Amino acid sequence: MRMRPTLTWTPAEDLPEGTTDVAPVADVLGAGGVLVVSGAGLSTESGIPDYRSEGGSLRRHTPMTYQDFTGSVQARRRYWARGHLGWRTFGRARPNAGHRAVAAFGLRGLLSGVITQNVDGLHQGAGSEGVVELHGSLARVVCLSCGASSTRRELAVRLEEANPGFEPVTAGLNPDGDADLTDEQVGGFRVAPCEVCGGILKPDVVFFGEAVPPGRVEHCRGLVREASSLLVLGSSLTVMSGLRFVRQAAEGGKPVLIVNRDATRGDQHAVTRVALPLGAALTAVASRLGIPVDAEAVPGS
Repeated sequence: MRMRPTLTWTPAEDLPEGTTDVAPVADVLGAGGVLVVSGAGLSTESGIPDYRSEGGSLRRHTPMTYQDFTGSVQARRRYWARGHLGWRTFGRARPNAGHRAVAAFGLRGLLSGVITQNVDGLHQGAGSEGVVELHGSLARVVCLSCGASSTRRELAVRLEEANPGFEPVTAGLNPDGDADLTDEQVGGFRVAPCEVCGGILKPDVVFFGEAVPPGRVEHCRGLVREASSLLVLGSSLTVMSGLRFVRQAAEGGKPVLIVNRDATRGDQHAVTRVALPLGAALTAVASRLGIPVDAEAVPGS
């Protein structure tokens, strides 16, 4: 049976209201031991859209599922054609003030770790270390047959060579690096096979309908157990991959704080939800803690 992602969630009327007061977040960060869990909302200010906000891509775009990708040659052609164009924009994205603030908190020793649901590598680009990429990274490609790994930049060169003159106009970019193209625009796009065994190449990310590797999940659960508190940044927590860590923290008596403009599925477990843009909110938190956040303050930004 083909699995489809759960894409809809309606907030309950009795969830706590969002606030613009960042003081509780600053107080918790100042105490240290904070585990950050970040989602797509943290990267929107870098030009990468999210899935579920009012203007999110799920309102116009159904993400590729693992079952579609592995089961259909045409689906893979469509994915790589659209992803090839999307990568040009996605790969140029740069960390924003929110990413730089998280990196600055880490450099001050206030964080116990960072788990990100994002596949864009922007936390690392801002200078954060030891980031757990829960859903993988678009910067890597893996062969489904032999397991060989290569970089997305290397594959981009191969796809350019296999599809000279492929320059359709795209209607937009999606959080998974997939650009919007029609079937006519995809046409006879040529997909590159694995250079080692000729097998099927897949971006090293967790598709909808695909499970996060159990070892990675258990590692993240260990980080939650070791943390003093949990800070969720820019995630609706609609899917269980992130929500389970919020529930675990709450069940363990650890404070959960959320910074997200819209209501989330985890609000009932949170002591507060700051309903502000991530860059502004985290910069304000850093200011209260006396931590500068700018392009020069964090290595790698």
